[in-house]
Amino acid sequence: MKRIPIESSIIKSVGYDYETFIFEVEFVKGSIYRYENVPVHSILQMLFKEKSSGSYFMKNIAKNYEYTKVSD
Repeated sequence: MKRIPIESSIIKSVGYDYETFIFEVEFVKGSIYRYENVPVHSILQMLFKEKSSGSYFMKNIAKNYEYTKVSD
């Protein structure tokens, strides 16, 4: 999945698949996780409306969607 870099103290880059609703997150420390069934509006909120993408991610995505660790 292609990811784009974002400005965050904890997240290096993110990617999203509109067909499968998979949201992929690469953290600054190197780990990559895939979150399932994340609605596009949550991604847009995180990237464009919130002051802190990392805080929004931790509060609204990380704890609410199933995930798989892709790499360390």
